[in-house]
Amino acid sequence: MQYTIFAAIDIGSYELELKIYELSKARGMKELDCVRHRLELGTDTYSTGKVGPEKMEELCEVLLSFTGIMKSYGASQYRAFATSAIREAKNRIIILDYIEKRTGLHIEVLSNSEQRFLDYKSFASLENEFNRIIQKGTAIIDVGGSSVQISLFDKDSLVTTQNIRLGNLRLRERMSDIEYRYGHKEHLLEELVNSDITSFRKLYLKDRKVENIVLIGDYISQLSDSTSVSRDDFMGIYDQVLHNTASTVALKYGLPEESVSLIIPSLVIYKRCIEEFGGETVWMPGLELNDGNAYDFARKNGIIRSGHNFDEDIVAAARNMAKRYQCSKSHIRLLENAAMAIFDRTKKIHGLGARERLLLQIAVILHGCGKYISLSDVANCSYSIIMATEIIGLSHNEREIVANVVKYNTLPFAYYEDGGYNISVDEYLTVAKLAAILRVVNALDRSHRQKFTGIKVALKDKELVITVETTEDISLERGLFAEKAEFFEEVYSIRPVLRQKKSV
Repeated sequence: MQYTIFAAIDIGSYELELKIYELSKARGMKELDCVRHRLELGTDTYSTGKVGPEKMEELCEVLLSFTGIMKSYGASQYRAFATSAIREAKNRIIILDYIEKRTGLHIEVLSNSEQRFLDYKSFASLENEFNRIIQKGTAIIDVGGSSVQISLFDKDSLVTTQNIRLGNLRLRERMSDIEYRYGHKEHLLEELVNSDITSFRKLYLKDRKVENIVLIGDYISQLSDSTSVSRDDFMGIYDQVLHNTASTVALKYGLPEESVSLIIPSLVIYKRCIEEFGGETVWMPGLELNDGNAYDFARKNGIIRSGHNFDEDIVAAARNMAKRYQCSKSHIRLLENAAMAIFDRTKKIHGLGARERLLLQIAVILHGCGKYISLSDVANCSYSIIMATEIIGLSHNEREIVANVVKYNTLPFAYYEDGGYNISVDEYLTVAKLAAILRVVNALDRSHRQKFTGIKVALKDKELVITVETTEDISLERGLFAEKAEFFEEVYSIRPVLRQKKSV
């Protein structure tokens, strides 16, 4: 049997974890080993903005021991991820360089949306349960050290996902002095989290019914022998933990005593979400970032096949953004079809792949969101909205690409030397190529009247022939198309040509 030994490393806010997996087509994912080391990097970052030298040294020592374990298992592949404690540290670049020089490990820093997407994929690795649960209204509550991510699913589709800066370590640090002076920690914590959770319910739930609550976070699954409990049973667990000493809770549930101080703020967040959202069944699958890491690696390398389309979750998040900002669905639908056709027809010329195709699709969906704020400055308002809104599954740089594509859909294109871009040259070139396509397709429906019943794209010599079927007057589209075609020709060295085919 062919298999791959894969190592997943998670550098979290309060713990380092190494997991070793055997990945195979026959048996899927099999966990071989799990090693954890307590190290509260987030305590430094969230209080001082930096990781101090002592913790940086300890971090490297632990990672060196991890590399020894990886070698002993013969791990041929690995991915090491760092989350908010490193992501938010002002000395992040220094830390990453030092780690690589000391340990030989390359660490990828995940954006929040990438991190939560992998957490969500960890749950998706339980294929049968996952697919069954999300057919009904489901809220996934993912509590980390820095923040909590709330994602809503219904009928196998992602409805919305939002990040709230209420992580367990961040809450514990904020509450330590208040609790010392006043006591009543659970009541104070509830007051602290109530406003954000109530606001989420009012904004995103409304008449939507939630039947399942999925809890993701460290140690939560150790509070029950079952992966699912009733709402009342969860409240019983909550009372047991909150109304006992840390040593009693640690002994009862087999937990490190120092971890109880983090479980308490997590439980308060979970409890308030359950009270606000409803849901009679509470799921605690006991999965973590590393499980999502391994599952994602196995899927991308063809070791595991999944029936769930994760790209569609990203698209669904973008569509819900467009709906929130009252973008025209019919206009977007026409532009999407045209943009995807042009992208596919020019694939050999632009050299971009499936991921860039997805970014173009998202840019098309969101290109008019800025009108919600200003009709006179749509481009800059759209850019600001996209950069201020996390789209699950996209990195910060990918969101920057989408935002710039949308921005230069209407504004004069800014070249790299004087554009003030916060992206690499390769990413800038992707912006130029995708913006050129968006400009052309947007000109096809400038009137927002969807005059065409069909669009066909053909590449002939040095021309990209776009044939539209319509009996209507397209003088406006012809006039604007010529202007937009100039930039497309500059980028691709191909002249777009608009032709009309009279519909019968």
